[in-house]
Amino acid sequence: MVEVFILKKRKDFVRVASKGLKVVTSGLILQAAQSLSAPDNSCQLGYTATKKIGKAHIRNRTKRRLRAAAREIFPTLAKANTDYVLIGRYNTASCEFAKLKESMQKALEQVNALLEQKQLKK
Repeated sequence: MVEVFILKKRKDFVRVASKGLKVVTSGLILQAAQSLSAPDNSCQLGYTATKKIGKAHIRNRTKRRLRAAAREIFPTLAKANTDYVLIGRYNTASCEFAKLKESMQKALEQVNALLEQKQLKK
């Protein structure tokens, strides 16, 4: 089980976006990169919702739903020493919660497999 910390600094979000891997699902986008500052046996997780998806109350609801789903999924499936960024999409605030959790789990498994392949190539 991995301990999950919150990613807060903009430079970390930018680093994950530029150097990391990305998986897109119907309900969210998940980016991941090797962590530079996470403590041992932990990962860092950040949340983003842009103005493209709606007004403030929709962006807030999107981030609340992403946090709630991540609280259930990330401690068991996340890789240690990895930074993740969850990006809400236009339908994240309104889709069924079970479907959101399912797409988050699939995205996490896919991005972890991609990270494993990337590490094996080195």
